[in-house]
Amino acid sequence: MKSFILLSLSALVIAAPAVARTKHHAAVKKAAPATPAELKWMDGPPGLPAGATFAVIKGNPEKAGMFTIGIKMPASYSVPAHWHPSDEHVTVVSGKLAYGMSDRLNRTAAQGLSPGEKVVMKAKMNHWVLTADGAQVEVSAMGPFAITYANPADDPRPKK
Repeated sequence: MKSFILLSLSALVIAAPAVARTKHHAAVKKAAPATPAELKWMDGPPGLPAGATFAVIKGNPEKAGMFTIGIKMPASYSVPAHWHPSDEHVTVVSGKLAYGMSDRLNRTAAQGLSPGEKVVMKAKMNHWVLTADGAQVEVSAMGPFAITYANPADDPRPKK
């Protein structure tokens, strides 16, 4: 009987730290990304031509670290040639998106993407996008978000 009690106590002592670790890890679990119904769509983002709306899906595009935003682009929308300081991962959610890698938007050289298709716009590489009928995309990158237009005259932000 003594050995049964000692064995049982030993098992509890060994298991207790594992239970404590499990509870601790559950407490520091990161928040889940927002569901589509929870997204708050806003004008912008800053630096893009007027007409698009965006929502933060996870992370914070204004701070260092990974982030994902959704962007809804209306019909006949385009973003002239620009670049970002980090790779930009673009996934088409709905609609069709056309893009190219050059110093100027060139509709005849555009490559098309359909829902579910992805493209990586490499850091510091000029690229542009356009949509004829409208599109929704998800963009993931390393923050803070920054956009530099190949032609400064194309930058929609107010001039200082």
